[in-house]
Amino acid sequence: MARILITSALPYINGIKHLGNLVGSQLPADLYARYMRARGHEVLFLCATDEHGTPAELAAAKAGEPVAEYCARMWGVQKDLADGFGLSFDHYGRSSSPENHALTQHFAGKLFEAGLIDEVSEKQVYSNADGRFLPDRYIEGTCPNCGYERARGDQCENCTKQLDPTDLIDPRSAISGSTDLEVRETKHLYLRQSQLKQRLSEWISSKEPTGHGYFDDASEQGNETPPAPPPLPPWPILTTSIARKWLNDGDGLQDRGITRDLDWGVPVRRGKEDWPGMEDKVFYVWFDAPIEYIACAAEWARGRPDSEWERWWRTDKGASDVRYVQFMGKDNVPFHTLSFPATIIGSREPWKLVDYIKSFNYLNYDGGQFSTSQGRGIFMDAALEILPADYWRWWLLSHAPENSDSEFTWENFQASVNKDLADVLGNFVSRVTKFCLSKFGEAVPAGGDWGAEEEALIARLQKGLAAYEAQLDAMEVRKSATELRALWVAGNEYLQAAAPWSVFKEDPDRAAAQIRLALNLIRVYAVLSAPFIPDAAAKMLAAMNTLDTDWPGDMRAALTALPAGHGFSVPDVLFQKITDDEREAWQTRFSGG
Repeated sequence: MARILITSALPYINGIKHLGNLVGSQLPADLYARYMRARGHEVLFLCATDEHGTPAELAAAKAGEPVAEYCARMWGVQKDLADGFGLSFDHYGRSSSPENHALTQHFAGKLFEAGLIDEVSEKQVYSNADGRFLPDRYIEGTCPNCGYERARGDQCENCTKQLDPTDLIDPRSAISGSTDLEVRETKHLYLRQSQLKQRLSEWISSKEPTGHGYFDDASEQGNETPPAPPPLPPWPILTTSIARKWLNDGDGLQDRGITRDLDWGVPVRRGKEDWPGMEDKVFYVWFDAPIEYIACAAEWARGRPDSEWERWWRTDKGASDVRYVQFMGKDNVPFHTLSFPATIIGSREPWKLVDYIKSFNYLNYDGGQFSTSQGRGIFMDAALEILPADYWRWWLLSHAPENSDSEFTWENFQASVNKDLADVLGNFVSRVTKFCLSKFGEAVPAGGDWGAEEEALIARLQKGLAAYEAQLDAMEVRKSATELRALWVAGNEYLQAAAPWSVFKEDPDRAAAQIRLALNLIRVYAVLSAPFIPDAAAKMLAAMNTLDTDWPGDMRAALTALPAGHGFSVPDVLFQKITDDEREAWQTRFSGG
């Protein structure tokens, strides 16, 4: 049994997230967490709301609430939506927690002791119209690198180039749109990331492809449940290419400000000591938010000894054997491949570094982008209002934007639900249980021995299982969905060829053996499908009257788990088909404008 630490990029507190946000981090992280638990490994799956910074202040002001109350309320909203989508976090924390305050201040103190923090007098943009210094991300303008007209003052989302506000062409306030900006002097703390460039480069090199050490061919891995997951693959090209770009473009990795002139955030301290000259400042949100991954574990372990969470995060307390995997959208990659590792390495303390970063491109919506202001696209709350979570989970994971951006269209969504979920999986469960009820009653029939058709199916399922496991071990989300669907198809094709409804007329014993296998296959499908569609999987298990969720490493043995005489019931329809009228109505409703 291995120990797997899994974190998802933290969703920002200001508002409800759209499906692109969901599939870019939390949902694939949940898929991997559920799979690793199903294989018998010890998993700690953490996420939290990212609550500090100007966006939270502005959203609270717009809502007419104190910022702390706004964040507490929105944490509840986001937690409920996460539960609604079946996200199986072991803890869903908050970056405003006392634990994160203490750990952020602790890291700042250690970095100062290591000589990696400088106090810098600098000039920052002040908006006269807004009456405040503007954080980098609240200054917009044209990117000097690619010409994108809505680049932010910290980073261009189009080309991912790291920027300073003064780099922007025609800068304006993203709050008011005012161009009445001036530069004023202020003092801030900077993390000397540039001093760690060589160590970060060597670390990233260790995660890049080496040409050996990982099985891409499922047939080479064998079929027995492994005592530990296979070796991790090299990091995705998307991850390493973004990291390399930030390391090497222009002047290379730059020192980065870690404080801001704001009221809402973690007060600037050196551990437990005051920081002279920094009394009215807070730590920059990019600095404290990743530290919440660690603090979230401390929140999870509240009321228990520190060793409970330190064994996951400190290599001197047992975390050296932990496998740590992060999931995030590509816009978060620079902070997780460079800035957060710089914080950990620079502290000179034995903290666990990430082993694998699974990054994703963007999900677009029906020919354009999701837009909160225009009401364009599907957001998490509206999605659950119109269809159960499994419909969305299946489509999003089977179309995850891994190698390039992908696009949600209603036509594709309808086709995927109707063909994959209703016609393949749902149809198999319905035909098998209804036929058995009508011919043999509400118990698994005995029948005779299996024949050549059953042996061929078992061999096909065993090979398909190995391929499915290999793709999930490699965190290849779309490919794993393809392999799971192929397992569903195998059962349907067997059922169609075996035709127990015809065989029953001449050889009831033979038909009973076929149905005995098929009922057991429903249990197998429930276990294998649970990482993707947990609610439907639970319904299948309930219909089969079993709590047996053992992973089917040996397919032949797994297909005898429900013995003759074991009771079952016919479940309600697992997946309703989406009609053309429904599709057209939803397409109109969420078109925006």
